Amino acid sequence: MQKLRFEPHLIPTLATIAGLALFVNLGLWQAGKAERRSAELEQFGARARLGPFAIGGQLVDPVQLQDAPATVKGVYETQFQFFVDNRQEDGQPGVHVVTPLKITGSETRILVNRGWIGWGQSRGALPKINTPDTLVEVAGVAAVPVNKPFFLMPNPPEQLPRLWNRLDIERFAQESAFAVQPVVLLQTGAGHTDGLIRKWPPPEDRTARHQSYAYQWFGMAIALLIFYGFSSLRPEKKE
Repeated sequence: MQKLRFEPHLIPTLATIAGLALFVNLGLWQAGKAERRSAELEQFGARARLGPFAIGGQLVDPVQLQDAPATVKGVYETQFQFFVDNRQEDGQPGVHVVTPLKITGSETRILVNRGWIGWGQSRGALPKINTPDTLVEVAGVAAVPVNKPFFLMPNPPEQLPRLWNRLDIERFAQESAFAVQPVVLLQTGAGHTDGLIRKWPPPEDRTARHQSYAYQWFGMAIALLIFYGFSSLRPEKKE
């Protein structure tokens, strides 16, 4: 049986080192995302067991309050109400209704996403919403909206006043000049007479997905190392 010896070459060795560094770092990145998501879900469960957080006039930490049940008392300001376009419910086009709430005992506002409603006969007029004009206590889930635009996709023009493409807290704060809580309250609960549909998906558990990606990257690193080892074997030269 012919004997083999390990005889690496410079360029393949450098390429293998670079590939290993890339695959291992990608694997560690995905593993870290899995750990962070698992910790976030555990924190969400712990917060839920503590009961709803009462939001007041003092600005909250959006990271700590993300996905937490919460309540707030105040008065709706329908003059600043706006609608978020291109929202669907059971395949039907519609909008989300977002109404600012002036928090009791303060000048701070919080945006309340009150739910979904479909378009009427046309998109030429915004839906009419029944809104209480007295002190209310709103229960819901705190959320931090994601406002990253699609890559290389320009924002379409807004067709009507108060019809927004995205729910943007910073934009509302700039346009209104109010102090605004850095979270949106996704209103929950039944018994409302506004005709809005409130179906908010629970926090997505992506832990297993990130772990699977991590295993794939680590597996590719091992496969690259094995390939490099075999490809660097050369038959021994006879004297």
